[in-house]
Amino acid sequence: MLEEHIIRITDKIHLQFYRRLFSIIKEREGSLTAMEVFAVEVIHSLGAPTVSEFADFLGISRPGASYKVASLIQKGYIVKEASEDDKREFRLRLTEKYYNYIGLYEDGVREYVREVEEQFTPEQLTSFDG
Repeated sequence: MLEEHIIRITDKIHLQFYRRLFSIIKEREGSLTAMEVFAVEVIHSLGAPTVSEFADFLGISRPGASYKVASLIQKGYIVKEASEDDKREFRLRLTEKYYNYIGLYEDGVREYVREVEEQFTPEQLTSFDG
């Protein structure tokens, strides 16, 4: 029961996000392909990975990962920065352009939460605080 609710909630949040994303990011110079959207989301979730960590997580070759990274750098969504621990190692960092884009997702989450809040009493909502 809970699992089904969580799956429905996540589906609705993703759908809102994709609707907003496609209305803003049209087929034009510098826009993200669907695979690039997933790649940048993986980089976000991994939290500044190296190209090797990114490749290993996705199960793709390092040259394949480097190609995706180069495209995301060219489009301005990520940058490569030297690691503080090992200056020979580079970490993938997200740019302000990415954070403007991810705001679309967070706005979708907030919108869905407002809809949920309208359906429950204050007492029921406090039970979600766990």
